[in-house]
Amino acid sequence: MTGRNKSAVWNHFSQSGLSGICNICKANILFKGGSTANLQRHLKTRHLGVWLGEVRREEEAPPEAPSEAPLAESSQQQPSTSGDSRVRGQAMGQSRMTQFMSRPITPQRQKALDEQLAKMVVWDLQPFSFVEDRGFKAFTKALNPSYTLPGRKTVSKVLVPQLYASCHASVKERVGHAAAVCLTTDCWTSRTTHSYMSVTCHFVEEYDLVSCLLDCFQFSDRHTADNLSEHLLRITREWEIQEKVVACVTDGASNITLAIQKCRWKHLHCFAHTLNLIVRGGLKKLADTTDKVKHIVDHFHRSSLSAEKLRATLAQMGLPDLKVLQDCPTRWNSTFYMLKRFVKLRDAIITTLALMNAAVSTLTHEEWEAIEEACEVLQPYEEVTVEISGEGYVTASKIILLARGLQRLIASHVRTGRFKQPVVVSLLTALNAEMAKRFHRIEFNSLLSESSILDPRFKRKTFSDDQAANDAIQRLTNAAAQATISDPSQQEALVEQGAAGGQSTGESMIWGDFDAQVSGLVSHVNAGTEATLEIRSFLQEALIPRSSNPLTWWKSRSVIYPRLTRLMMERLCVVATSVPSERVFSKMGLIISERRSRLSPSKAQQVMFLNANLR
Repeated sequence: MTGRNKSAVWNHFSQSGLSGICNICKANILFKGGSTANLQRHLKTRHLGVWLGEVRREEEAPPEAPSEAPLAESSQQQPSTSGDSRVRGQAMGQSRMTQFMSRPITPQRQKALDEQLAKMVVWDLQPFSFVEDRGFKAFTKALNPSYTLPGRKTVSKVLVPQLYASCHASVKERVGHAAAVCLTTDCWTSRTTHSYMSVTCHFVEEYDLVSCLLDCFQFSDRHTADNLSEHLLRITREWEIQEKVVACVTDGASNITLAIQKCRWKHLHCFAHTLNLIVRGGLKKLADTTDKVKHIVDHFHRSSLSAEKLRATLAQMGLPDLKVLQDCPTRWNSTFYMLKRFVKLRDAIITTLALMNAAVSTLTHEEWEAIEEACEVLQPYEEVTVEISGEGYVTASKIILLARGLQRLIASHVRTGRFKQPVVVSLLTALNAEMAKRFHRIEFNSLLSESSILDPRFKRKTFSDDQAANDAIQRLTNAAAQATISDPSQQEALVEQGAAGGQSTGESMIWGDFDAQVSGLVSHVNAGTEATLEIRSFLQEALIPRSSNPLTWWKSRSVIYPRLTRLMMERLCVVATSVPSERVFSKMGLIISERRSRLSPSKAQQVMFLNANLR
């Protein structure tokens, strides 16, 4: 055999005439004309791990410089025909043609990589100039030298708009199939002093509660009720959901409340915002103590020496390295988090302030006790706020139960006298009074009561007032009688309910005479009767566990209760809060950052839409 056997495959074969003997399994593999294709195929199919190891070593091996040795000397170093695989292994460092050329990328592959790049920019909220950063260019070059990285303008003016157009069409198709939608909306001002308005949409899709962002656009007009309602109606027209809006959830501002009335939609006040007002009102009783806490927290934020001393004290006490938290004036739970962290670091804070001789007012023993008790009182409000702020599960049906639960808990604390600090007793009294004022008629809210009745976890157990439950059931019965069944499977179910034992109802020469005689005696169930029977049967069924998904339960009962299923789509899609719109603005604050404060509002609108909706 000549000296051409320099493939790494010979590390695992010994040559025997026109065959290669596998050193691993001793198989005899034929090869012709110096081609090692059969030998490589054997390694791939029989010894994949060995073959992958060789591929990895070839990729990692640096290219060798061309040998300057004379041809005669080189020929003397060629492996002999004795089949000594160790000699042949010395030839693995031979340069390959692929080391001196790269395969050009196909247009399809270039387009696919461009699309993934645009997705990365909008998913990770990267600035468009990211593609021109030195490190990223070097990284992509190392990944694929054939890929031509698009420039910033290409990403901004071509790739992102194309992605936006396709995503917008996809979301519009999904929303178009929804039986009913619930909207949330809010307004926000960016660091560039541009005002934005967001509108989110929530609906039941294949028995799952889904959310999408319809728009987050620059709102340059005055925030009057007329202007707000005009933009809300414009969005519903653009998305073709004018007749599908069953509710709109917002905060309690007077301008947006009047705007919803002008749109002729049902309005639901954000429950998280209501809780914020209740707790903020109660925390006024604790104002002197919380002001002291804020001053101490501010001291640690301003003084690097005190902050470092606090960290050292925590380490000496064997406590986790935590920082004190400052609150946000518009979020009651930020005050709760501040107080809770302050209590957790109590000993370290007292020690640090004493060592540093800080010029701040320290807390008395009674004030420390009051903070601890206040945290215990406020903990249930935090749990409720977190539970109702979700988007992927049913929340509106829980509001009445959660509101009544908070009222019973606070009333119990007042009645038993569990908390001794006077300021905490005043806090309990204020919370009790605020909830009595705001939750007085909550069971008679049509959206909340009907959602609770249609939730198979709660039904009538939601209500303490039987009249409120009966009113909700009557409204649902009337609505079910007028419901239009659009699902073919549900329509067939109604037809089958009217058929006798599944027998044919068509014309028959045999049954014709009998049908004519009894035609006046057969009862025909009308829509009202069907609706009454459905809701009566539904209410008689046992409750499902509270941890169960009510939409999954309705999926299994959609054929049994076709009319109620239609109403369920319109009630259980309602969300309890306007938090989804507020989350949009949290991300908008990351999009319109210091690094890209010059981003135009229209481009920020596209990026936000893609970030929220692109799958």
